[in-house]
Amino acid sequence: MAIVNNLCVFINVSFLLVSLSFSASAERQKTVEFNVKPGGVVHTFTEAVKEYECSFTYASQGGTNEQWLMSIGLSDDDKLFSCSVWRPQGKSYLFFTQFKAELKGTKIKFANAYTASAGHSDVPLKPEEFTIGESTVTHTDGKFSAQLSKLTAIGQTRHDEL
Repeated sequence: MAIVNNLCVFINVSFLLVSLSFSASAERQKTVEFNVKPGGVVHTFTEAVKEYECSFTYASQGGTNEQWLMSIGLSDDDKLFSCSVWRPQGKSYLFFTQFKAELKGTKIKFANAYTASAGHSDVPLKPEEFTIGESTVTHTDGKFSAQLSKLTAIGQTRHDEL
């Protein structure tokens, strides 16, 4: 258990350090509100900074629309692109039948998906509940618990110095 806790602290500190290297410039980062809609229909929400794009595709059931946020950012040196999708109120009351985040123009170096429970936010999903690919993070059929409240991914851009 201590190893897991230490790993979680390391990941959180690493994410914080990476986040600090992102500029506050409006053309390098933004946070946009969108509605997650139930009904079992597949929806996609997309935002971009320069040539880098984050798309969140999902289908959910139950309840009514929920207000979610997507934050994207490009590091000052153009080498890292981050995308976070989350419900500001924490726990979602929707049941997600599927989800996928795609980072275009990058290769994912870190990603995690979270749920929330009474009194606890950012509870990591079990590793078997989702799959991290080269440019996508997606639910794992038959293993995903249908609970999602936050998804984060950081990708290394294909930016080459001349």
